[in-house]
Amino acid sequence: MNTDRFEDENPRTSNVTSQSTHVTDEDRDTTCSSECQSNHSKDPFHLSDNEEDSSDIYRPVIKKRCIAVLANDLNLNVSEIAVKKTPRVAYVHSQDLLTKANELIRIEGRAELVHSLIRTYGLLQYLQVVTPRPATQSEILAFHSSDYIQCLQDISAVSDSEDIEEQHKHEVESYGLSYDCPLQKDLLETASLISGASQAASQHIINGLADIVINWYGGWHHAKRDTASGFCYINDVVLCILKLRQQFDKVLYVDIDLHHGDGVEEAFATTSKVMTVSFHKLAPGFFPGSGELNDVGTGRGKYFTVNIPLMDGIKDKEYFSIFTKVMKQVKDRFLPDAIVMQCGADTLSEDPMTSFNLTHFGIAKCVCYMLTWNLPTVLLGGGGYHFPNTAKCWTFLTALAAGKKLPVDIPEHEHFLDYGPSYELTTSPGNKRDLNTDQYLANIVSTIEKNLNNVSLS
Repeated sequence: MNTDRFEDENPRTSNVTSQSTHVTDEDRDTTCSSECQSNHSKDPFHLSDNEEDSSDIYRPVIKKRCIAVLANDLNLNVSEIAVKKTPRVAYVHSQDLLTKANELIRIEGRAELVHSLIRTYGLLQYLQVVTPRPATQSEILAFHSSDYIQCLQDISAVSDSEDIEEQHKHEVESYGLSYDCPLQKDLLETASLISGASQAASQHIINGLADIVINWYGGWHHAKRDTASGFCYINDVVLCILKLRQQFDKVLYVDIDLHHGDGVEEAFATTSKVMTVSFHKLAPGFFPGSGELNDVGTGRGKYFTVNIPLMDGIKDKEYFSIFTKVMKQVKDRFLPDAIVMQCGADTLSEDPMTSFNLTHFGIAKCVCYMLTWNLPTVLLGGGGYHFPNTAKCWTFLTALAAGKKLPVDIPEHEHFLDYGPSYELTTSPGNKRDLNTDQYLANIVSTIEKNLNNVSLS
């Protein structure tokens, strides 16, 4: 196989680069005009709308209050949720990664919008910035087939998409490289760098340098071993989990993207060392059409696959309720050592998918709940096709992980006009009819409880 497109695989250089880098003056841009206020302190998810003089740009989220809010929602005593020291948080980023991810056809321009908002809010000064490198051939082949990767390599060498279609039409279609997964220049190079970024996140945790690592460029959960799917070419999530498994015995994967995390589930369906949990929409004709409640894995992995199929219209309160009920059972039965969480933002009410009624607060509470487990955690991106709202959501999650409250007014910056007309770090709940009845949701919880009772505690 021609390996010119891959990095050198000398054993001395094959480990993922996960060193922290200094933040540039540009990345330290803190052009915020609003500051967090001391009012509303009982709610860690409240955004400040008052301009007060303060020595700090942001007021830290007080963890005990955050825990108290969650405990109230969960009907638990505060003592039942552990409180530990502020976690060390890292953020995977490089200009090369940003440039390449920003050119992906289906999400062109999104990466720049997300990073610029995080930077403009001044959050990078609270994060370790981790510079990734492309995943090597051997790292990619730990999951994907050699024939499929060879095909990606061949088409990446062709500069014109029409030439690709003419020269490799039959081959590319057999590997899922068609309308749903369009071809473009340097495809393998881009996908390899995104995958390397997710592995850098895992390596940074393995090296003991951070407790939470964020890679909003990652989360491509549909790619299969030998096919592209759902605009996912290399499954960086699977590679991220495989890297963590080098250090941690049991890894939990949690997927809150609107679409079923089918590629990740398929990769680990036969093992008891990785539990996959996917909250997603399931409806006739909706991609990928999988993830039914009774899909529980197979062989040694039976009951280590958990699916929560939801219908249109679910709101923050109901989503958080079923999320915590399911995840508490998962925690009690699986006892994970590390977590990978895919935080797709296409569940937001104003996303073009127009399916769920969620706001970024609803998503944030779910992420916050997982962070209270105090386990090594990787947060990944995913779907999200209303780009400004996706940027708002992931910026808010970044601040939550770093323990910072953000001003409600979005600071003026190069993409400021994209956030009109409100220019606020808010998202609106939808009014789509909720088709998830109480009985339907209760049946999901009870069925999963019965399934998880088959998982032996170890």
